[in-house]
Parts: sequence; structure tokens; C-alpha cells
Amino acid sequence: MATRFEFVLHGSNPAALRAAAEEALDEVDRQEGQLSLFRPGSDLARINASGHHAPVRMAPEVFRLIERALALSHATDGAFDITAGTWMRALGFHAPGEPEPFHEIPTLSSVPGNGIELDPSAFTVRLTRAGVRLDLGAIGKGYALDRAADLLRDAGVSSALLHGGTSTIVAVGTTPSGEPWKVALPTGEAIPLRDESLSVSATWGRTVRSGTTTLGHVIDPRSGTPVEGNRMAALVCASATDSDALSTALLVLGPAGRDAVLRAARSTRSWFA
Repeated sequence: MATRFEFVLHGSNPAALRAAAEEALDEVDRQEGQLSLFRPGSDLARINASGHHAPVRMAPEVFRLIERALALSHATDGAFDITAGTWMRALGFHAPGEPEPFHEIPTLSSVPGNGIELDPSAFTVRLTRAGVRLDLGAIGKGYALDRAADLLRDAGVSSALLHGGTSTIVAVGTTPSGEPWKVALPTGEAIPLRDESLSVSATWGRTVRSGTTTLGHVIDPRSGTPVEGNRMAALVCASATDSDALSTALLVLGPAGRDAVLRAARSTRSWFA
């Protein structure tokens, strides 16, 4: 995830709030240890390193997250797809300055999740094509925030605002005054949230240079090319896992894909810029 997480908690017992926040932040760090591409012992790093040789056993929660990611891929006709890591690596986002030759990129079909084989009985994942690389960067941050928010609720926290990298935000309950939390989009619009998540995906931010061309980090998995046209998409969902992933799909699809994404998200609120 490689991003900054910040939590704001309200309540009458500061010591209890501090303990709850520390436990929630520890959970975020634990998820980083499982989902990071760049920690050699993480579940994701193990899949990418050896998953094309043999099935790799996952922690059950990681396996279920990958299942959810594939379901969202199908719901968006591949606009969100964790095999986009294949293209991210090829373009140099995973190892800046060391892009792979394009002829070495495995040909991926338009079927979401192509190249991934799951065994629910054994919690194993296998990559059916050499060179396929998974990247949970567009869903892992939201998942970590969901897990943190669940821990806060279990600890009795009823008023909190959590964010990861300012691009995904979770509202627990309301503000101390009972009003919805209000979060400003880059466009300046204030979005009210009550037990909801807001995610923003945008083409600005991380870039790499390819010759004289600057490439943005949001990739259309169906073509392997950076998204152009729309600059920002935002989406409200009940789940941060879903809003994180589906805001990316919304940015890829543009206004033409709004209805499909809103159905998948079970949401009626989205924005473009």
C-alpha cells in the first residue's frame, strides 16, 4: 500500500480511544505485511514469485479478498482487474527504470481474472501463465480500512473518520454533533458520509517516463494502456474495499460505465472530473 493512514476518533474516554486507534493501526500494518508487493514474505509477493510453478496457499482472509477482487472484475467487464499488475510491472511502475520489453508481456484475454486459478477448499492461488503479476494496490487500501473500522466499532467507537492516502475515506457513525461527516472532493464539492466510504481515483500522481511520453499509473487492464480522458472519478459505497476498487473501474470506463459500476457498488453517488 505504501501510503499514509490517519484516524480521527471521538468519544468520552481518551485512553480507550487511543488503545482502539493503536489496535486499528496495527491491523493496517498487518495487512501491509500480507498484501504488499514489495515485502518478500507477503502472501502477494509469494504468489507473484512462484504462483506460476505451483499453487500457493494463502491466509484465508487474503484468499477471500482475491475472490472479491475477481467478482468485481467480472462485474465491471475487466475495467478493474488485479492482473493489471502485469502491465504495471511492464511499464516500470513496480521497478522504476527497469521496464520489461513489451514482447515479454503475456497476452491476456479480455476475461477478468484471466490467468488466476483458485481452490477454495485449500485456499490456494495458482497463476496459469508465466509472467502474470497480481497487484492489489487498487483494493488493498480499502480492505485495510474496512478491517480497521470493524475493530474500532468492536471497541465501541461510534464516531470516527479514517483515511488512507486521502484517496479512500471511511466514516464511522457521525460527527460528535450527530451530523454526517463531510469530505471535500478535489473539485471542491463536499460529500456527506455516514457509515460509508468514499474513494477517489485520479490520473495524476505517480507517473513514469517512456521515451518522451509521461505515463499515468491508472491502467486500463483490457488494453494495458494508461487511462486518458477522464482525470478523476469518485464513488461512495458501504464498503471501502468496494469503493477503492470500483472508483478505479469508474475512471477506466468513464461516464459510459457509470450504471454498471453503480450496480456493482450498490450505490447511487458518483462523480467525474
